[in-house]
Amino acid sequence: MTPTRSRPTPAPIELRPDATQINVAFDNNRLAVALFGEFDQNLAMIEQRFGVEAVARGNQVHIRGLPHDCAKARLALDMLYTRLEQGHDIEPGDVDGAIRMAEAADAQLNLPTLEPKSRLSMAQIATRRKVVMARSLAQDAYIRAMDSAELVFGIGPAGTGKTYLAVAYAAAMLENGQVARLILSRPAVEAGERLGFLPGDMKEKVDPYLRPLYDALYDMIPAEKVERGLASGAIEVAPLAFMRGRTLANAAIILDEAQNTTPMQMKMFLTRLGEGSKMFVTGDPTQVDLPEKQSSGLAEALDLLRDVPEIRQVRFSDADVVRHPLVARIVRAYDARDRKARGGDG
Repeated sequence: MTPTRSRPTPAPIELRPDATQINVAFDNNRLAVALFGEFDQNLAMIEQRFGVEAVARGNQVHIRGLPHDCAKARLALDMLYTRLEQGHDIEPGDVDGAIRMAEAADAQLNLPTLEPKSRLSMAQIATRRKVVMARSLAQDAYIRAMDSAELVFGIGPAGTGKTYLAVAYAAAMLENGQVARLILSRPAVEAGERLGFLPGDMKEKVDPYLRPLYDALYDMIPAEKVERGLASGAIEVAPLAFMRGRTLANAAIILDEAQNTTPMQMKMFLTRLGEGSKMFVTGDPTQVDLPEKQSSGLAEALDLLRDVPEIRQVRFSDADVVRHPLVARIVRAYDARDRKARGGDG
């Protein structure tokens, strides 16, 4: 079924005196077909987001609209075509990511040492199973921060990809021989539940809390290699309490759901960083499940370490949510409620 192409324009493009048309040709006909998508569905997404008309003719596409919008549409198509040339498939999420990056082409990254986005070189992570490309400005900044720093905080709401990208980056480091171990950790007690009341041995008790990390890991590394890594100790998925007293050298280390650490737990974890290691800490400060009146170790660490130049903090917002579009709306609704509540308290 051909997608409906609704365009957020006040008048038909052909009637606007400031409209222009650009023609873009792609060398490889087969890749051009994949670029446009089945029933031109990828072009339809680009049309809707930029308010242009995009008509495919063989290996060419004619883009008509405001000059600035046409230029953005072309940038998005160029990025997607480059992905195809590199041998990777295009999914709807990749199209959405290219559109986001094209929309941000004139902006600077929120980390001052990084490239301006006018270059439109999307950061990417290559693992054995897939290549993960940045789908938002914050994701791009996050991947580049992991490239350049030994300790990176990824902070923001659910659905922004902060944990997924950290696992992908750590998996790539392990596969490329940059580290000898991959260590994934989470606080084991959340939302008031206690491990002692759960059935089974310790592994069976903590695995449900660590399942999101396993899911991301299996998405990046073939299952048989994950199993071998878990058996040999090259891959470790463990609750935060298991980190105490250790020095984690030559490892890629991830702490997820870090908002549920206490200040002492966070200090303990951060001081595990050893030689040849990188550490990635992810969390959402608005989703703290600690007992009432217990302060979050993540919030304290972000404040204490804000001015340490070797440590990067990348913040995501609802605009960076890359799950179902409803997730972004849900996040915005809850944020609006929280802002209203804080205003009422004041």
